[in-house]
Amino acid sequence: MFKQLLKKIGFGPRADYKQLFENGAIIVDVRSVGEYASGHISGSINIPVDQLSGNVHKLKDKNQPIITCCASGMRSASAKAILRSKGFEKVYNGGGWNSLQRLIK
Repeated sequence: MFKQLLKKIGFGPRADYKQLFENGAIIVDVRSVGEYASGHISGSINIPVDQLSGNVHKLKDKNQPIITCCASGMRSASAKAILRSKGFEKVYNGGGWNSLQRLIK
């Protein structure tokens, strides 16, 4: 039951983030502009989670894999759900940006 709940809110089995990134996945950092400015993954784009619904047009290709990240993984889980509801199929919750950065290097 707990595993099903985690999967439903955006936490599922770990993806191979390094391979996804190397194959062209977009990293969307959903932290605030200030948090993003204090440090982020090079090449990521910043769309705060509270502005994501109104800015999905910035993510032009719904078939391109997207990895969401934030500070801890909670906002990125919400972002994953938002993107999935907007028709994006290949969305992965990368969790905290620091951890994700280590995984893709």
